[in-house]
Amino acid sequence: MSGREPTPEERRRPRAVRIEAEDAPRPAREPREPIVEITPDPFAFETVALEPGEQAVETAQKRGIFRRSLLSWGGLFWSALGGLVSLALGLWVTQIVDGLFARSMALGVIGLGLAAFAVLALLVLGTREFLRVARQKHIAKLHQDFAKAHAADDREHARKLVSELAALYTARPETARARGDILALRSEIVDGRDLVEIAERTLVAPLDGKAQAAIANAAKRVSLVTTIAPRAFIDVAFVLLQAVRLIREIAEIYGGRPGLLGFVKLARSVAAHLAITGGMAAGDSLLQQVVGHGIAAKISARLGEGMLNGLLTARIGLSAMAVCRPMPFAAQPAPNLRRVVPFLFKQEKTPARD
Repeated sequence: MSGREPTPEERRRPRAVRIEAEDAPRPAREPREPIVEITPDPFAFETVALEPGEQAVETAQKRGIFRRSLLSWGGLFWSALGGLVSLALGLWVTQIVDGLFARSMALGVIGLGLAAFAVLALLVLGTREFLRVARQKHIAKLHQDFAKAHAADDREHARKLVSELAALYTARPETARARGDILALRSEIVDGRDLVEIAERTLVAPLDGKAQAAIANAAKRVSLVTTIAPRAFIDVAFVLLQAVRLIREIAEIYGGRPGLLGFVKLARSVAAHLAITGGMAAGDSLLQQVVGHGIAAKISARLGEGMLNGLLTARIGLSAMAVCRPMPFAAQPAPNLRRVVPFLFKQEKTPARD
């Protein structure tokens, strides 16, 4: 047999191929995993995942604004005590009116008329307080519904919420143009998430600017007064007064009208938000804030205390802003201390030496 290579013609000739018998064993195939199809249940409850910051806001609102005081022993105690005080006051007024009638018919009529006016005024104040608390609850409910509509991209729910948001600021002439714009775009925007973000940029963003300005002004006043105040109790009293004033001002900026009971519930929500988010350490750690004021603390211990009190006031304002806002921060970034009160973080630059 010669060792020559086959020619191209020989390569193209047909060849016989041997076919294996059908009974020949075949290599075993690996078993395939079963295909599992998941069909969504239309009757199942829909759960929407929220951001950690948004969860803190909702938890704070539930602990304060949505809390039902009658469902706890403390609430039962205060309700019973309030009832006893009301009965005591009523009995006292009755005795006074009876004594006036015993002295003179004219004095009795005057006393009865004054008591009637007092009861009427009390009913009016109670109704006003109830409406203000209901308004604050409505704003908190809007906040939670906007968060769910944005996360689920629910178009119909977003359109309904935008209409409620526009109705919330009907009595404010400065919001007329923004309200008209979002109501006109309500039927043109297809995605619910985009509609929520447009409403936030158009209507709520200007209110955010006013709230941040109020926080900055309050922080300036607190840092200045507590720096020059001669007594510690003056510092504490002024910080508490400014905190109360700031919470109320921010609530009014976002459409709330807190009375006495409404402010107590709102303050409870702000305190809960401060506790959940870590107090002073939300976004900026306390260590960074204090170290950042090293130069000021070296110049004067009182100046460092004033700056720290200003930071505390600003932190309370940011918590009030998060709780009172009628919608979450979706299109706009949530403000932090360094953004709202940058003047408390500035450090003096040492001049360059030749």
